[in-house]
Amino acid sequence: MSSLSGQRSRFGERILNGLFFSCASISVLTTVVVISILAYETYGFFVEVSIIEFLFGTKWTPLLQPKSYGILPLLSGTLLIVVGSSLVALPVGVAVGVYLSEYASERVRSIVKPVLEVLAGIPTVVYGFFALTFVTPALQAVLSSTHVFNAASAAIVVGIMVLPMVASLCDDALRSVPDSLREGAYSLGATSFEVTVRVVLPAALSGIFAAFVLAISRAIGETMAVTLAAGATPNLTLNPLESIQTMTAYIVQVSLGDTPSGTLTYKTLFAVASVLFTLTLCLNLLANAVMRRYQETYE
Repeated sequence: MSSLSGQRSRFGERILNGLFFSCASISVLTTVVVISILAYETYGFFVEVSIIEFLFGTKWTPLLQPKSYGILPLLSGTLLIVVGSSLVALPVGVAVGVYLSEYASERVRSIVKPVLEVLAGIPTVVYGFFALTFVTPALQAVLSSTHVFNAASAAIVVGIMVLPMVASLCDDALRSVPDSLREGAYSLGATSFEVTVRVVLPAALSGIFAAFVLAISRAIGETMAVTLAAGATPNLTLNPLESIQTMTAYIVQVSLGDTPSGTLTYKTLFAVASVLFTLTLCLNLLANAVMRRYQETYE
């Protein structure tokens, strides 16, 4: 009887192993297929357009005449959103994480954490309309030169969108620091602020940096809120009060179904997507290197 039970157990383990292997294989296969399609279509684009013109050109007008394929306007627009949203989300998110981890009572945590989760669950299109109906008029009241569609309002709402992610991950990273480190610092006469700044934050640096990378990656890939708030003008500028277009917003614009498949304009989708993929990949590789360098292991 026990032999039969053991055979059934081993058979069940083999089924589970096969199921898990299939799931892992599907993930790898999907990644390979996506990268292959991007590479193939991007190669077809660069057969017709010089890579020098694409990377260093200052005009992006693939839908108008005369056609130009310089991606710098899209890169500058994406950069404005990423930098602006980071200025909003990263310092505030770390401050919220520090408060929840080091200073807030359990009662306050039970209120603030669900509120952050609700904030993270709001659809991005709602954030876009919020930027148009509230943030932009507020900016225009302060700065009359603010355009109806502008990078500043888009950056603010994207920063609000990624704020819960930063706060929650920073809170988890800070709470994972052993209490023995805090107690040792307190025993040496350190104040609560000194313990937080000189002991807890450095010990949780790898987790905090991971939160930063995830937030920046989310900001780079944000589409709907940016499309609604920032407009669709591929403008090479560093003025956040002007209308801009990001790489994701352009992909949305061309993917609406009006562009014939196989045309050069259609292939620009994959060229821009390849740049977006490369930026995100480089960002994650940098993050992994930094986290390995500063990761702390506690027994």
